[in-house]
Amino acid sequence: MSELIIGIDLGTTNSEVAIVQNGKVTVIAADGKKILPSAVGITHDGSLLVGETAKNQYVIYPERTILSIKRKMGSADKVLLADTAYTPQEISAMILKRLKSIAESYLQQSVTKAVITVPAYFSDVQRQATREAGALAGLDVVRIINEPTAAALAYEVQTQEKKCILVYDLGGGTFDVSIVSLQNQVVEVLASGGNNHLGGDDFDAKIIDYVNQHLQEQGINANSSAQAQAKIRRAAEVAKITLSDHPFANIEEEYLLDHQGKPYHLSLELSRTQYEEMIKDYIDETLESVHQALADANLLTKDIHEIVLVGGSSRTPMITERLAEIFHHRPRAEIDPELCVAAGAAIQAAVIAGEKCDAVLVDITPYAFGTSCVGLLDDMPYQYVYKAIIPKNTPIPVTKSEVFGTMVDRQEVVEVCVYQGENKDALENIKLGEFRIEGLSPVPAGNMIILNLKLDADGILHVTAIEKKTGLEKKIVINNAIAQFSQDKMIEAKKRLDHLFENDLLSSPVHLHQHDKVQLLIKKAEDALDKISSEDREDLVNLIETIKDAIANNNESALSTYTDKLSDMLFYLEVETA
Repeated sequence: MSELIIGIDLGTTNSEVAIVQNGKVTVIAADGKKILPSAVGITHDGSLLVGETAKNQYVIYPERTILSIKRKMGSADKVLLADTAYTPQEISAMILKRLKSIAESYLQQSVTKAVITVPAYFSDVQRQATREAGALAGLDVVRIINEPTAAALAYEVQTQEKKCILVYDLGGGTFDVSIVSLQNQVVEVLASGGNNHLGGDDFDAKIIDYVNQHLQEQGINANSSAQAQAKIRRAAEVAKITLSDHPFANIEEEYLLDHQGKPYHLSLELSRTQYEEMIKDYIDETLESVHQALADANLLTKDIHEIVLVGGSSRTPMITERLAEIFHHRPRAEIDPELCVAAGAAIQAAVIAGEKCDAVLVDITPYAFGTSCVGLLDDMPYQYVYKAIIPKNTPIPVTKSEVFGTMVDRQEVVEVCVYQGENKDALENIKLGEFRIEGLSPVPAGNMIILNLKLDADGILHVTAIEKKTGLEKKIVINNAIAQFSQDKMIEAKKRLDHLFENDLLSSPVHLHQHDKVQLLIKKAEDALDKISSEDREDLVNLIETIKDAIANNNESALSTYTDKLSDMLFYLEVETA
């Protein structure tokens, strides 16, 4: 049995803990949530709060709560928590201890060792402070690894070919860009850059300024109230998250403060366009770091094979679009940006413990979904330009929205067509459904229509079009949206494939009575042993022996499972099996 080592992403805003079991990565949830806010608080009776409860307390008692302690790691600064001064290591240890207990509760055993991630630019002093925090939490920190290294491992754990990966890591308090070379689980950071005081907290601050300016215009000064500012900060963060998937967000606090003897209710709309204008300079700064990292690694944009997004703030759509413009391909998004570093830490922990690990598997949509609109195609006006709303490889379930405008004055009807595909010409994609929204307001052109697409885990697509001005809406539901074939086409295709496979002994599952197929597969595998690396040879020998044991024990289920694995492994090793 391999040694038990957990992987921890100790983040500025959020933290996570993960483990590898039976070759699979699990980001461990507590109370149904895989993300633990990096918040620590002390109640009036002296009780310690860590995570969501501490974050909630911050709104009421900001003086008894600490957020974003990672920004102070390695410094001599102390923070005041309920009239007591603590070092950054002590506050971080409280978070780590909570993560340790989450893992122990899940595993039902004691945990004493961990791999912890840090930004690539962290100094030796900051790394040592992280080790000290781990020791205070009762953890032997067996390794400190860079966050981009962990992210690359999460995505490319089994890659054999050499790849250059750009890791764009924008968290709550820090930005880090790294160029990573990866091959055969060997990860090398070629260049790094960033800003350890730039992140989602700064985006929040822009929204907070926007709210405070709005309040001042109404004769309200909320700056003097710590509680009011804490509530505004919470509402700003919620709005920021909402704008990652939707074109508008409402910034709301039912009871912000007392104004002229009455409770004041904050309700303010913020559009994604306004928000992106607020943070544009920050995004530009991150992209300057991207270009500098490329220069430091002596690479061009065409040399980058993959772009990986890390950190919750990297979900900002503007970031994806700008990176796609620079590199001419979209960043990968199969793994939640807030979870991939923890997953990579767990993979590194498994490697140290001597356990093999498969790639991180998540449910994603294999197709893009969107609609058609009037725009430019090949620099010419065109009526059916495709606008993807849910991009390919998006983790599901997912809900995303975009806003569109009517084309003519007093337009009363809009036709909505929903497509599956990625061609810029909507008519070249697969049409899934259509409907009309009628009775629109008789207003000038530009009447905003919000199109909302919700794809659930069962592949059912819920489409809603809403007139923003009135709330008028129309809905349709598209079943089996992620199925490329209809049921009839699926049956027809299966018949064709079955016919093709009739004479292929190795392409279908093998059963106990088909010993000739099994023996042929084993012979192919044994013939391949001299052509592969020693590490792969050991795995192949073990798999062959497992299949032979299944035959000897008349275990049909095991035989079918391991024969499929052997066939897949031979294919993976590029050994001809037919």
